[in-house]
Amino acid sequence: MSRGPYQKVNRRNAPVVCRIRAIKADHPFWGYRRVWAHLKYIDRFEINQKRVHRLMKEHQLLVMPNLKLKATRRSNTSKPRPVRCNQWWGIDMTKVMIDGFGWVYVVIVLDWYSKKVTGHYAGVQSKAWHWLAALNQAVNRQFPDGVRGHELHLMADNGCQPTSVGFMEACAVLGIRQSFTSYNNPKGNADTERFMRTLKEELVWLREWKSPSIFFEALNSWLDEYNNSYLHSTLGYQSPVRFEQDHIGHNTLLQKAC
Repeated sequence: MSRGPYQKVNRRNAPVVCRIRAIKADHPFWGYRRVWAHLKYIDRFEINQKRVHRLMKEHQLLVMPNLKLKATRRSNTSKPRPVRCNQWWGIDMTKVMIDGFGWVYVVIVLDWYSKKVTGHYAGVQSKAWHWLAALNQAVNRQFPDGVRGHELHLMADNGCQPTSVGFMEACAVLGIRQSFTSYNNPKGNADTERFMRTLKEELVWLREWKSPSIFFEALNSWLDEYNNSYLHSTLGYQSPVRFEQDHIGHNTLLQKAC
């Protein structure tokens, strides 16, 4: 007789579990919070995080923590915290193996405040001018009237590309203030590095890439979807583009009021 209530609960949960399985099939690295955000804000399910966590735990759909990814070093240097869009950008590079071809390189420029990818470069080489191509794309998109005078900061590691004479001279001409992560500050460019992990989890690791052109096309599509649709908890579960639009609109209203 006690089976009745449990059967009703299982029937009520069945559509939710089915949808969670579908989401996890497309995004195997998502934890319960991001699955919940997708259910609530995209699928419009009326559901709370505790229920999603319980269902995912019952059906063994949770992501097990990887302690190897946890940084154990401590830093005495605080990371810059932007208070507006286009104040602090990060630039970084990752590489992707193409079967039967070799490595291709992806350079990303990320707005730390809005989490928006403002520019990128993808190609078979990663020299200073390729990094500059990604930066120029970002500047042209975000500052069509010119970046000088906007007090834009750019954080990078100490690699040969961002520390090259040509790259640093270009930043000086543009009026971009460069900063570099120090050896005792491993999390100095953590926002950009965390995005790189998302890129790998959501795109790179899910397929075996057979040609550079196929990967580059998929990368362009994924970046567009990320900017317009990817929900961030730190942004109140808004996409980078939506958050940026709201932020700029709010600042415009404040300026008019003044």
